[in-house]
Amino acid sequence: MTIAIILSGCGNRDGSELQETLSLMLAIDRRGWQYQCFAPDGDYSVVSHLDGSENGERRDIFTESARIARGNIRPLADYRPNDYDALALPGGMGAARNLSTFAFHGANMTVRPDVEKAILDTFQLHKPIIAMCIAPMVLAKVLGPYGVSLTLGQPCPPADVARHLGAKVEYCKPTEVCADREHCVYTTPAYMVATRISEIFEGADNLVRCLE
Repeated sequence: MTIAIILSGCGNRDGSELQETLSLMLAIDRRGWQYQCFAPDGDYSVVSHLDGSENGERRDIFTESARIARGNIRPLADYRPNDYDALALPGGMGAARNLSTFAFHGANMTVRPDVEKAILDTFQLHKPIIAMCIAPMVLAKVLGPYGVSLTLGQPCPPADVARHLGAKVEYCKPTEVCADREHCVYTTPAYMVATRISEIFEGADNLVRCLE
């Protein structure tokens, strides 16, 4: 099995959350499966991981994502769902800032066209889509009209927005998975509610187990 992973930068405040992404990769690798990382291009605003401030610095999403993938990364434009068994979106605020505008526009969010296409093309082939942490908000925007079920952990403002977008929202503990088998969409809360890295890996492992 080979899983495509969409990255959104490097770091939880403005890109892909490292502990979530690496836990996802490890859960895939421990099963003897393969993964291929993808990322869109384009600049994004850098957020300090010390104090949350922005100083005007900008970096490229694709270049920063390559740090996590150790250089083994392909442009999102190259993604073809027929070549993969599933699509994965780890969390981190990059999903809310770079893949979508949820962090800035809330319920009026948009999703990058290339990201939306990747999700819809996979969904229409009825292939599994998995997401962690805040990344299910991207699925809520794209797949909410189809009535997909997902989780964002416990009651929170993003969960309210996801419902507004048409998604069905389930509340889950850090290591639990919301499994929408009808639509082949699987989500886990990760750092939306988790407090320990061990919970992140257990949740990621449970998430990947849904693909077995």
